[in-house]
Amino acid sequence: MMYRLVAEAAMVVHFLFLAYVAVGGFIAWRWRRTIYAHIAVVGWALLSVATGIECPLTVVEDWGRRHAGMQGLPASGFIDYYIEGVIYPEKYTNLVRLGVTVLVVFSYVGYLSRRR
Repeated sequence: MMYRLVAEAAMVVHFLFLAYVAVGGFIAWRWRRTIYAHIAVVGWALLSVATGIECPLTVVEDWGRRHAGMQGLPASGFIDYYIEGVIYPEKYTNLVRLGVTVLVVFSYVGYLSRRR
């Protein structure tokens, strides 16, 4: 039971991480110091997409699922299992990435204009 909780907690944190990537810059409009955390999160997301490096949250969730007797995540990882083909068709992956990039850039432009 504890392993399943670890797996599910990692899944929830992973979804929160992805949401923060998309809207964290807007949160910084209100709480300015959070911009540094958002820059770090966006940096990790870019590194992950560019290099294919495995996210530690995926490793933790997979470990928890396997130790709980559940099927582990596929080798393609969290995004392919929970997002692509579920929330949007896989053929739109690059379009979704572009949309998130536009959101982040817009939020940073707004942040900088509000900062002045």
